[in-house]
Amino acid sequence: MASNPVDPLQALQAAFSVTPNSKEQADILSALREQFEVAPAPIPLLLGTLLSLVVNAGESVLKKWVIDLLHFAICRSTLSIDQRTQMASQALDTLVQLMDDPNPATVKVVVQTFTTVYPLLFRLSCTSRNGQTAWNILTTAKNRIIEFVWAPTSNAGVKFAAIKFVQKVILVQTRGVSDPRLQNKNDPNLASCPADHPFINVAQCENEGKKLLEAVFNTFYTSQNADLLSALLNSWASLTRLRPSVTPLVVTALKQWTPAALANLPASSVKSVEKSLRILMIHISRIPSNAAYVGQINEALNQQAVRMDQALGEEKRRKAAGLDSRKRPPSVSIEPTDAKRPKFEPEASSSTPSPSISANLGFLASFDFTSLPANLITELIIANLEAFSEPSFLSLVHSYREKHTGTTPAPTPTPSIPTGPRAAQLRAESRRSLTPQDSHSRPIPAGPAVSTPPPPPVGVKDEPVDPLQMDIDQDELEYEPDRLNEELSGGVVAEPSAADIHATAANLQLINFKIPPPRELTEDERIQQLGSAVKRIWIGAGDLNVAGEALPAESTQAGGHSPTEIWMLLIVRMITRVAEPPPMDDEAIDAGPGHDFYTRQDQLRQTLCDYIMSDFPSRVRLATAWMNEEWYNDQLRLAEDSNWRPNYDTWLNQIVATYQTLLDAKDRTFSRFLLDLPNVPEDVLGLLRDLCIDSSSIDRMQVGFATLRGLVVNRPSMRTEALTVLLELTTHSEKKTRGAAINTVKLWVPNTQPMDGMVREFALQMLRKLQIQRTRATEQNVSMLVDGEKADGIQAYSGDSSDISHNDHDVQGKDENMEDGQLPPEELVHTPYLPEQIELPAQKSQVLQHVELLFALSVKVPEFLDEIFAAYGQMDTTVQDAIQDLITALIRSLGSSHGKLLTLVRNIPQGAETLALRVLTIFTEHGRPSGQLVALVKALINEREAKAKAAHKDNDKDLDARFLIPIIAEMDKPDILRHLPRIVSILNGQAEPKNLVRSVFSSIVTTPPQTFGSVTSNLPRVRQSELLTPAELMVLLHDSEKEIGLKSAIEAIGICFSMTDVFRSEILAVVMQQIMDEADLPVLFLRTVIQAVTTYKSLVGFVSTTLLSRLITKKIWTNPPLWEGFIRCAKAIAPASFGALLQLPKDQLRELVDKQPSLKSGLRDYVNKKSTNKARIAGFLDIFGEEVPGTPLHPPPRDDFTPPPAESPPEPSPA
Repeated sequence: MASNPVDPLQALQAAFSVTPNSKEQADILSALREQFEVAPAPIPLLLGTLLSLVVNAGESVLKKWVIDLLHFAICRSTLSIDQRTQMASQALDTLVQLMDDPNPATVKVVVQTFTTVYPLLFRLSCTSRNGQTAWNILTTAKNRIIEFVWAPTSNAGVKFAAIKFVQKVILVQTRGVSDPRLQNKNDPNLASCPADHPFINVAQCENEGKKLLEAVFNTFYTSQNADLLSALLNSWASLTRLRPSVTPLVVTALKQWTPAALANLPASSVKSVEKSLRILMIHISRIPSNAAYVGQINEALNQQAVRMDQALGEEKRRKAAGLDSRKRPPSVSIEPTDAKRPKFEPEASSSTPSPSISANLGFLASFDFTSLPANLITELIIANLEAFSEPSFLSLVHSYREKHTGTTPAPTPTPSIPTGPRAAQLRAESRRSLTPQDSHSRPIPAGPAVSTPPPPPVGVKDEPVDPLQMDIDQDELEYEPDRLNEELSGGVVAEPSAADIHATAANLQLINFKIPPPRELTEDERIQQLGSAVKRIWIGAGDLNVAGEALPAESTQAGGHSPTEIWMLLIVRMITRVAEPPPMDDEAIDAGPGHDFYTRQDQLRQTLCDYIMSDFPSRVRLATAWMNEEWYNDQLRLAEDSNWRPNYDTWLNQIVATYQTLLDAKDRTFSRFLLDLPNVPEDVLGLLRDLCIDSSSIDRMQVGFATLRGLVVNRPSMRTEALTVLLELTTHSEKKTRGAAINTVKLWVPNTQPMDGMVREFALQMLRKLQIQRTRATEQNVSMLVDGEKADGIQAYSGDSSDISHNDHDVQGKDENMEDGQLPPEELVHTPYLPEQIELPAQKSQVLQHVELLFALSVKVPEFLDEIFAAYGQMDTTVQDAIQDLITALIRSLGSSHGKLLTLVRNIPQGAETLALRVLTIFTEHGRPSGQLVALVKALINEREAKAKAAHKDNDKDLDARFLIPIIAEMDKPDILRHLPRIVSILNGQAEPKNLVRSVFSSIVTTPPQTFGSVTSNLPRVRQSELLTPAELMVLLHDSEKEIGLKSAIEAIGICFSMTDVFRSEILAVVMQQIMDEADLPVLFLRTVIQAVTTYKSLVGFVSTTLLSRLITKKIWTNPPLWEGFIRCAKAIAPASFGALLQLPKDQLRELVDKQPSLKSGLRDYVNKKSTNKARIAGFLDIFGEEVPGTPLHPPPRDDFTPPPAESPPEPSPA
């Protein structure tokens, strides 16, 4: 169903429409759950509807499904942390209600959900100051869950879930890393909560966390529940990792703990707790930051080992005593008159058994003892043997012999058979005297090979004798029956005399004795004999394994001194070295015996290969011994015969190809096998490469990378080849493969040699490949330019052969003296996943393949940043753009206080200005720049300006003004006024510079209060001395219009007008008034006035009554651009401007109405209505007179700002 997604709403409707709690409804919900697990995005949208289904609802399939889905969405889904936080907040009330559900399974899931809900909502509450209600509900739920831990009547599943919740509360309510740069948002804790939080009492939460930790330690010491203790121990691993301050307390608690409280529990339960304890201590000791506690942990581990050994010994003795007590009562005679009579006397054995005894014997006869463990059978036999006295045991032996052989030995006392520790000692001595030849003398049963039984477990010292090693009744009698009979009968064997010995020796002299030649075996007989020999050898090794002689299963030793290893060598050498190939002369080649020889040998090898591959993990030592022997045999044969056909590569490839389909990430057998090989062929390395790039199987990838890493570390002869494969994989096109390879190789940087140097060199070579193409093109252009200049500097290159050779010489000279550590193209390394030269325009994904390894190493080796900045200037612009985008994550991880980065920003390499600017932008895009960064940039700007002045250059062309943008808001007012025009000058009509300038204006301008213009003493005084007022900014833009440029200044003024919350009408009135007070008016002033009255109609009165009149007194017509703006402004606010226009001199008034004829009628009406002086009216009407039809009185008006001719008109007289 997950592969065929359906609409979630339709699926829910289908589930509602079917019979509740039916199988059909369950199937629909199950399919929908599978779809949500693959694509959980719709869950937040449906959460409100789903929650309404479980509130106050009875038990149903739908309710259980909704609760499980809620647990999945909040705790285990791939949704973002913000989405999960929102869902947790939305479901909080419902979860609290479900804690009262009568079903313990529901309560358990709810508590498990709260384990994730609590840290999510704690993080939300720390950043929000108006969520007190939700925090109070969460605190109440927390207290109720904590009560589940200590309540004796709590359900076991609920209690275990509550224990995990308590551990999460301890993590949240203790302090983590105090450095904000190192804090993890997935690990909320008290360090991220402000001390002045309105409703979260930090001190109270911290005290509560400490008390909970003490209560958990107390439970650890006193609890008698083994499962609860294991749950506690398992949760402490993350506690010690995330809270290093708690590690000393945990180590002390683990060291002081003893299983005294578990005295009444079974040994298996105590052993389970001890195992969890040991795993936790080993985990803590392996954390690098816990090196100070390794001594205490090792001491605690030693104490635990002694304690566990003692417990094991006591358990064995208890079992033996229990078995003895169960066996002894039936052995006592049922007749009360003779309590001391042995139970196996002859007369007792001949009597008829009682019904109870008969029943027991019948049960034992039908019981399958092979179903019992071997160690239990051993203990049962030993306990029964020790239950007999020595005379009764001998009586049983005589009875057995009489019954099976028909002879009755003499009833003479026999030597006692030792048992217990003495028997173990004798058995060990006899084992040491046993040789392989002895084992061959024993009969080997026919039939198929049996599997080797597991070795007996290690027991307490002075272990009772293993009766399976005491087969004195059969083996000993078969080999030396006469001697054994003599010993059992107590007789003395007569010693032969010296004369008898000499006589016998004389008769046994071998004179002219020759061993008869062996019978020629057929091909089938040879194979059968060899197979039989191999079978006997393997069975013999199995018998020795039972005796405890084998190496542990995880041992990688091959060819050692243990019997198992010797039998392995015998088998593989019988196959590899015993048979000699026939002579390969011409006749032999024609007859084909060599072909038969190799066929027979291949059949034997195939048999061994099939046996190994049927259970490779348990037979990996045999495979290792075989491959080592094949390799060595090939070396010997090739030294003697160059025509020898090697077998090592063939059979190794077959083993590898067969087992690669069964790889498991948890199985280290394959890696261990390859690491123990004498040589790894190229095709096997290719197979490992294929495993690493198989992203469809995580297990195969892990095996491939683990094996290559092992070859690099443990096999110096294979180091270069294996490391080359890993380094090439760091440039793979697939992110998962590339990331795994980078994580593998960066472990060796910077302290592991020689891998460190190899990884560094490869990373730098990949960086050089990005710059080599542009460098070569530049060199060719330079060479052509030089050649062209030598050919009179004008004519094109003629193609003369001498010029060609000279050009080649120049290019070679350039290659020999390349800058910035560059190498010629032929000396750069190439990988199968990248082109030899990057294709332009460069793609970001391909650039990432080149530099991702170098970026990852730069975190550990800051010197690589120098290489990146130095090479940046030699790259193509498309590559540079990609580098600016890709380096973001690296710069953020290093931080704004990184010394090497600050040094590079302070001393920017040639051509790397844009990269340094990108670094500066990254530092400041999510927060204010640090004081150190501000000082650094200001010093850089001052230094560049000083150099520019010394060289008589324009400052604007020296350092990009964008360097000022991130820090301009942190400067004082004089510096802002000084540098702001440079920032505004970057405006070019595009959206990006416009947004940058808008952000600068927002950061340096104070927002005026709503009471601006009224008198008050309560104005805010936050950074008033550093920031600009809106009026100051607008005036600065007009006064610096020449420095900025008219087009950029117009665009900047437009940005100001778009900020309507800052540049209100009263602000613009102040701006116009201040500019009017200046001696020289800016060119853009009247354009701004027109824009102001167009935006705010309330300014029309101010402009018409005050501004225009003052402009007339300043003789605005003497400045053609301003005069043109005055005319347009008058038209824009007409008829309000008519009163001011009548103040103009006649000539200027005539010029105005000539340019704007539409004003004539309005002015004429205005004069007729307002003026009472007839002479004055006549003068104005002469200017505004009627036009003769068909004949224009004046030329058409111009609607532009074209200035008048250069000659200034004569000064007119006032009207």
